[in-house]
Amino acid sequence: MSLIPAGLPESHQSIAVEADRIHESALWSAQGQFEQAKLWRLINLFLGVPAAALAAISGGTALGGDLGIWPGVLALVSAALTATLTTVNASRRMTQAQSSANAYLQLQTSARQFLTIDLVDLTREDARDALRNLTNTRDELNKTSDPPGQLAYKKSKKNISGGGQSYSADGDE
Repeated sequence: MSLIPAGLPESHQSIAVEADRIHESALWSAQGQFEQAKLWRLINLFLGVPAAALAAISGGTALGGDLGIWPGVLALVSAALTATLTTVNASRRMTQAQSSANAYLQLQTSARQFLTIDLVDLTREDARDALRNLTNTRDELNKTSDPPGQLAYKKSKKNISGGGQSYSADGDE
């Protein structure tokens, strides 16, 4: 859905189109980062909880008596899960994706407010400066954010298509 206001002067049309692109890009990027954060949280749980449980079980069985190699096997599996969790660093990636998502939401809001509130009252030069600032913010976010994976993209598409980024104020209920 385009946010370009009706009755915009011809001199502002190309600026509005580009700002609308930034808004749409920020919408998709924010949702993708939120979905990626959810996936990293899930990976963190799926690796961390079994690693901790197996470490506790292996320690308990080792202290519990003569159970052969099982305490050692459990300890090795726990160590492998812990090593994977450390290497993947899912906790840091989850935090990074969440921060990126919130930054893209901020950009999305700025672009929407520029298009729907500010643009009509700005001179072409001031509008161009505001667009330049939006573009620079988007470019910086794109440089510092990890790209979401294919699964996060698919979940984003489903969420956005299902109205997950719609507001009742926009008549998109």
